[in-house]
Amino acid sequence: MDEKLVIDASRLDPEGVELTGEVDAVDICEALVKPFGGIRYRLHAQLFGKELLVRGHLEQDFDLVCSRCGKDFDDTVSVDDFTFSCEIDESSPEVDLTEDARESIILALPSYPVCSETCPGIERQATLPADDRWNVLDDLTRKKKG
Repeated sequence: MDEKLVIDASRLDPEGVELTGEVDAVDICEALVKPFGGIRYRLHAQLFGKELLVRGHLEQDFDLVCSRCGKDFDDTVSVDDFTFSCEIDESSPEVDLTEDARESIILALPSYPVCSETCPGIERQATLPADDRWNVLDDLTRKKKG
């Protein structure tokens, strides 16, 4: 697994190039969201004059906590329309896409993850437990009447 997703624009074919691989980019310090593995990518990079255009697919696996029932579950977060464009400087033709890929994955994380669409949520108790504290008051009203 690579540490960075770097494209050397000076080595691109005129028709572009297909890039595939995995980069270790998402490091989230959050108890409810834990990434495992790296960002897998399938990208097409092409030069148009001095502009680099990169489009493709990103995905990463996460261990999430269901917002309905509170149980852990694994899910894959995907970005199907990743797009990056920048002007290339001939003195530094390498472009680092690591941070853009990381941000795209983080933005694609669900706000309220659920383990399944049919998740019933936390089981509720059918009846409330007996509250003995009210019995003392009931006894006082009985003594007063009698």
